[in-house]
Amino acid sequence: MKKKIVSAILISSMMLSVTACGKGGNGGVTNSGELNESTEQTSFTITGGQSALSPGYDDNEVLNQMMKDSGIEIEWNTQANDPNASDDPLKQQVNIQIASGDLPDAYMGVGFQNYELSSYGADGTFIDLTPYLTSDVMPNLTAILDEHPEIKAAITMDDGCIYGLPAGEQMGTAGIGKEDDYSIFSVPQFSMINKKWLDELGLEVPSTLDELQTALEAFKENDMAAKTYGAPAGSTIPMSTGFDQWCWGQNVFYAGFGFTNWINDVCNDLVLNPDGKVDFVCDNEEYRDALTYFSDWYKEGLIDKEIFSQDDTQLMAKCQQGYVGVSTWWYIEELMGDYAEDYVFLPVLTDPEGTKYEGQSNVTIRTGGGTNSGNLSITSACESPINLLKFFDKWYEGENVMQLQYGPIGVYFKDKDENGVWNSITEEQAKAEYGKGAGELKGYYEVAGPKLILSDYYMNTFHMEDRAIERLTDLYDYWMPQVKDTSVYPIDCVFTSEELETIDTYKTDFENAVSEQEGLWLKEGGPTDEEWDAYVDMLNNSCGMQELLKAYQDAYDRYKEAM
Repeated sequence: MKKKIVSAILISSMMLSVTACGKGGNGGVTNSGELNESTEQTSFTITGGQSALSPGYDDNEVLNQMMKDSGIEIEWNTQANDPNASDDPLKQQVNIQIASGDLPDAYMGVGFQNYELSSYGADGTFIDLTPYLTSDVMPNLTAILDEHPEIKAAITMDDGCIYGLPAGEQMGTAGIGKEDDYSIFSVPQFSMINKKWLDELGLEVPSTLDELQTALEAFKENDMAAKTYGAPAGSTIPMSTGFDQWCWGQNVFYAGFGFTNWINDVCNDLVLNPDGKVDFVCDNEEYRDALTYFSDWYKEGLIDKEIFSQDDTQLMAKCQQGYVGVSTWWYIEELMGDYAEDYVFLPVLTDPEGTKYEGQSNVTIRTGGGTNSGNLSITSACESPINLLKFFDKWYEGENVMQLQYGPIGVYFKDKDENGVWNSITEEQAKAEYGKGAGELKGYYEVAGPKLILSDYYMNTFHMEDRAIERLTDLYDYWMPQVKDTSVYPIDCVFTSEELETIDTYKTDFENAVSEQEGLWLKEGGPTDEEWDAYVDMLNNSCGMQELLKAYQDAYDRYKEAM
């Protein structure tokens, strides 16, 4: 398999990196790891991004007050940008500036990737921020990093340096007052079943896969959509989902075989075991047995024949016409529409009776959100980093980041509840007072940059949106009690240039090969011994599975060491 061109570019730039922190040349500038004590500079220039709806930051009252409190002035050179677009004009401008050495004092909201931070740190373009993460210079951020070592691990590059301040949103169950903090992304698929159909058939809500199979067979045989809702004859679809989709896939049902291979942001089918070892589930016997088991459901017409081709709008249309007995989504009301009151959550189902998995189940939770450090970097042109970083330390206060994310107090936040927590403006209020919706108002005032929203801010500073509260409540009260092991591979692992090369070389082809074969076996029946052996051999010898495992394991081991 050929390496992608981006790998060659990436590796050539990363060859500058050495073990010592940031030794390299940009006009002789190095990252010595020492604090620059100068405080003479008080006027700074920053190049960065902004929301498409933003008028720019010159008249932003929140930023202006923070600058006044910090005793500095900033010239903002910003434009709307898309960090994920290859032709992003801001990234093009930044590349030109860095190549020419004509640098601003800092870059904000650009969205640098970790390999770019490492490269620009190695050649001296970006300074190492580690010496400034002290209670004297950045007391707010230092306290956060002390309390959340996983955030510090996420922003520490493989050379031990920090070239960007952290940003991210920890939307978790701590934000609704729960003792344990689970990410809203922990269990992406909530399974649901038509309880009204079960009642009419005299069946209980299933607790095992075999009981669910019995229910699905009864839904089909009795044409429950037609019988209960007057739908066209033969329109009943016992079970319909997407195939390997985010919140509307079939993956939650694999829990009966001891795993759930969620789509995730690291690598599909990758899991972290309780002993700290990484693994892929796609070459395990449990995985093979699951595909063989569910292929019978597909063959019998219990699973929608369009599972492999339909999109989420097509699934939603079927559900909201009352055709579907079992499905997955984040919210019952959103998926089932007028029929929502007839549905209940379907619990994590235990394994088929008479098998080695009987009575067992396991939901492998997934990571989400993540912390990035690509939205604020100080360049070697900055003469007094202390002064600028003291300003950015104010971003790590709850009320400040609240306003930088949504809008000023008095505009987006009108009043507090009885507990002193800010209430955001309603859609109706926004349209009446400002002639635009709350979302548009947010886009106007939002500032791109190192915004770190912690879960407890939602309890102590401002309220999260109602739908997120509902989702997190369901997650904590219903789904997490069914999770036996909360080990999860962190989305924030930092990779070396060699590891990135391995991932870039193999990951896409590996994921595609696994997904293609998974779908084929679900449709056509589980694998024979010969087919299975050939498949495992392909993953190991053609798709780089062992190389990927080593890259992910090594990165995880460093991540744990950095905490």
